Amino acid sequence: MEELQHLPIPLLLWYREHARVLPWRSDPTPYHVWVSEIMLQQTRVAAVMEYYRRFLEVAPTVAHLAALPQEQLMKLWQGLGYYSRARNLQKAALQIMETHNGVFPNTYEDIRALAGVGDYTAGAISSIAFHLPVPAVDGNVLRVTARICGDNGDISTPAMKKKVTAALGEVIPLDAPGDFNQAMMELGATVCLPNGAPLCGHCPAAPFCRAYQEGRTEELPIKAAKKARRIEERTVYLFFFENAVALRRRPDRGLLAGLWEYPNEPASEENWPARWDLFPNCLSKVGTGKHIFTHIEWHMTALAAQLDDPVLPEGWVWADRANLRDRYALPNAFQSFSQIVADRLGRF
Repeated sequence: MEELQHLPIPLLLWYREHARVLPWRSDPTPYHVWVSEIMLQQTRVAAVMEYYRRFLEVAPTVAHLAALPQEQLMKLWQGLGYYSRARNLQKAALQIMETHNGVFPNTYEDIRALAGVGDYTAGAISSIAFHLPVPAVDGNVLRVTARICGDNGDISTPAMKKKVTAALGEVIPLDAPGDFNQAMMELGATVCLPNGAPLCGHCPAAPFCRAYQEGRTEELPIKAAKKARRIEERTVYLFFFENAVALRRRPDRGLLAGLWEYPNEPASEENWPARWDLFPNCLSKVGTGKHIFTHIEWHMTALAAQLDDPVLPEGWVWADRANLRDRYALPNAFQSFSQIVADRLGRF
């Protein structure tokens, strides 16, 4: 990967001119970098901006995050998805309070040991917040490196990640490791694009990029095809009583763990209301929806009914407009039915 030897100076010059202004870059404390990096996993920058602002208003420090009630934490995270990230954030905050006396650790090894922190996140925090010369290798960086070096390795494999990490470790500037890592991410996010043609005319690596010189930018990087998602047909039950809708909490483990939801079950199972000792006068189909998870795709049909009796199964709750707005965190999986519920309860 000798092409990388030419990269640091033009990349840093490009980054200093073209870097997006982002709040965590303007004030790169360890806590700010950590929160932003966790939020940015599998999530676009534009979607994170407002969540980041609101999150820091409620939890401006590690101590505030550690003490935050979990239900409030989930509500803050509502809509970002991948909710295990939020739970791990709090677990790590508790680790910092207990193991590091509330002070964010300043070595790669201690940062890597925090809950929910992998190699990439530990590298990002170490380099940006503590100026340690540690590469931060994510999908963007793997793509950029594979194209620059014309490498045919499968970027989804651990071997390729290890190879790229080692190669970048040899060229990362000792005086600007954080800028270098952020520049690699920025290049992948804004120029060396994952879908469609990369903007090679704007790339500082174009003069020595193998993929560009050889006309192979559409071929690289090589990445194994993902397995097809499993499709699940589900029935969602929207039960109403006066000005409230029924919610239940999902199990503490597994998909959407610990979040509130409209009761739902596999569509192949019949007569669920009776199993719950609920006897609606009439269930009517009110809508359909689809939600894509990493490995599963839900195809949902919503049935709605008004209940005459407010008694619900154990652990269920009635949620009015204020509860839905301020208290209970519902995942985006049920976004297709929010308008139906809003029309029944009034806007929230």
